[in-house]
Amino acid sequence: MNSSAIAITDNALTHIARQLELTQSQFLRLGLKQSGCNGFMYTLDFLEAPEQDDLCFEFEADVKVCVAAVDQGMILGTEIDMITEGLNSAMVFKNPNATSYCGCGESFAVGGAPEELGIDSQAVADLATNAGDH
Repeated sequence: MNSSAIAITDNALTHIARQLELTQSQFLRLGLKQSGCNGFMYTLDFLEAPEQDDLCFEFEADVKVCVAAVDQGMILGTEIDMITEGLNSAMVFKNPNATSYCGCGESFAVGGAPEELGIDSQAVADLATNAGDH
């Protein structure tokens, strides 16, 4: 495990560690699903063990984040932050692969052909149909 391809701020790290403890999980999976608004939306799942093809990253506070092979081309390089404004807190994802974000900030698009981004185009097509299987 390494922590070079995903960054997590201290605020997000504290929040994720707390959620892992509350859910009694060992891993957080950062994934994607197709979104009708602007292309793709992040998903977060709490797991006991990663899938065989997951790429896993280990951070301080015993936080382990996994990314499924199908999502790696669009997720690697992302910074996860936890922003608090007034009484509201939200996880924010800063993705260098994103070319645009929707107005509400919930979804993003990537430019270029999937193959140019190191993404399997069939895997992208399967995201919507397989989203419920993760």
